Amino acid sequence: MGITKTDLFTAEQNELALIAKAFAHPARIAILQYLAKTKSCINGTLVQELGLAQATISQHLRELKEIGLIKGSIEGVSISYCINSEKWELVQGLFNGLFDQLNNSCESNNCC
Repeated sequence: MGITKTDLFTAEQNELALIAKAFAHPARIAILQYLAKTKSCINGTLVQELGLAQATISQHLRELKEIGLIKGSIEGVSISYCINSEKWELVQGLFNGLFDQLNNSCESNNCC
């Protein structure tokens, strides 16, 4: 049996790729921005705020929740979502590490 392609990369590289994939859709960026601005929200509020269908919002929320960027709590018949601050700090660290590494490699002007 061959190895999967993700086995060729470090856990950090795979994690960063999953997070980048979540950021790759403008609706998910808009959801994250709205959650950051409001500190929490109820799913129905997102439908009104973003103008997308409930099913579409739910799909994007599920994607963000699966990788841990957001968390939700049930309040009656609604779910209130917010940014998962612990995961967000990890995400910041991963991206900052990547950007720092890239910046440092080009500081010596040895880039192509």
